[in-house]
Amino acid sequence: MTVHTPTAEELDGIDPKVYQRRWAILATMCLSLVLIVATVSSVNVAIPALSSSSLHPSATQVLWIVDAYALVFAALLLPAGAIGDRFGRKGALLVGLVIFAVASAACAFMKDTTALITCRAIMGIGAALIMPSTLSLLQSAFPRRERTKAIAMWAGFAGAGGAIGPVMGGLLEEHFWYGSVFFVAAPIAAVAFVASAILAPASKEPVAHKLDPIGSLLSIVGFAALLGAIIEGPERGWSDTFVVAGFVVSAVGLVGFVFYERQATEPMLDMKFFHNRRFAMGSMGITVTFFAMFSLFFMLTQFLQYVQGYTALQAGVRGIPFALTMVIVSPRAPALSARIGAKKAVAGGMLVFVVGLAAFSRVEIGTSYWYVMVCLMLCAAGVAATMPSLSSGIVQSVPLHKAGVGSAVNDTTRELGGAIGIAVIGSIVNSIYRSHAAPAIDQLAAIPGLPADAVEATRLNIGAALRVVNGAQQQGVAADVVDALRTQLRQSFVDGLHVALLVGAGVALVGAVIMYIRLPDGGAHHEHNH
Repeated sequence: MTVHTPTAEELDGIDPKVYQRRWAILATMCLSLVLIVATVSSVNVAIPALSSSSLHPSATQVLWIVDAYALVFAALLLPAGAIGDRFGRKGALLVGLVIFAVASAACAFMKDTTALITCRAIMGIGAALIMPSTLSLLQSAFPRRERTKAIAMWAGFAGAGGAIGPVMGGLLEEHFWYGSVFFVAAPIAAVAFVASAILAPASKEPVAHKLDPIGSLLSIVGFAALLGAIIEGPERGWSDTFVVAGFVVSAVGLVGFVFYERQATEPMLDMKFFHNRRFAMGSMGITVTFFAMFSLFFMLTQFLQYVQGYTALQAGVRGIPFALTMVIVSPRAPALSARIGAKKAVAGGMLVFVVGLAAFSRVEIGTSYWYVMVCLMLCAAGVAATMPSLSSGIVQSVPLHKAGVGSAVNDTTRELGGAIGIAVIGSIVNSIYRSHAAPAIDQLAAIPGLPADAVEATRLNIGAALRVVNGAQQQGVAADVVDALRTQLRQSFVDGLHVALLVGAGVALVGAVIMYIRLPDGGAHHEHNH
């Protein structure tokens, strides 16, 4: 058996030893990536168990247990990417995995809600160091002709992680205690650490650039305030002082960041990158796609659990077709893009996504799962056709020594799009649910023996409302009355879901039109290194 020695042209400037193990490096990076993405979505499954645990978190605290991680993660991505570029991406990845593993394990054993929220925030620091490194290390392991394919597989696993999380969370929660949903990340991170330590190539900027502390600070304040306001908006009301202040601080921070970076001699994020249409349109396209995708995930689990009555695990398993479709379609996206052009591939993918969302917005209480599954697969195929071109557009329009910051922009747009999607869509669903469910809730309030605060909670969301209705049954309320109430509450939620998913589809449709008009058609080989 002869061993093929790669030619200089095949190596494209990559160390032969690194080139030989590039696919193993890709597998390791995808493991770290799935770990981070699945961690976000698996915790959603544990919310009911957390709410009834000995921690007794308030509704706002439950929100922060989920969101403290996302907030810190998104706020630190750009500075963390810059640190990786400056001091070494492999080092950033390994340090990130250690922080992530220790904080995850700590989360599982916290006896106090504030301590749990703090540990979740520390996990976000780890994740911010890991995620940009996974993508930028692929840049230094793959030659240019294979880079788009590697990024496509990375993007496929990034999308699949979101669907894997609920299954993992549901399985753990059914067999162990709620803390296991946090704890599971620690052993996976340990495996990723060992594999990355052995396989990942050392890579950093060839010339040491100065760090940009002022730019970093402005971006952290801007993004943290923006996400904080978006997260608290649906809960406190959009005109609440805290929420309005958050948006003001965020605007000052982000506008300040742009102005400062434009005149800085060594900026963390060179604003000239946005003059490159592939970079600018890639950032916008990902934000729009994740806006719609996260709102779909957000609605899906609630629809399956609250409306159709599945357990957390059963609901999680029913999201698997989405993950499988992502992993199968993503690696084939670059070939499609090369054949018909990035513009048609991305706009076409977004249109398929729009069709899937619009079809999903037609579901009713008794809709068969097979219909839901087809909608999910349509959505996943659309996203999978779109993401690789957009991600490689961003990453490959920045010079290689800025790979960490380029990857961080790609990740920040995902996080922001997702957070805004959940907040906007969640607010739409909640307001429609509240107005449509009002008669049923007034009827509940008239039932003697039901605690007043529980009835008040039913106005907030369908999960709380169904718990109260089940309580009414134990109070001896007639079964047909309880069934009628339950149906009315579920229908109110479904009414909200119809509107919310059409809004998501509308946003994605506008995105598709803009991509078709503005996205340059050149494939990945038309690279601009400024």
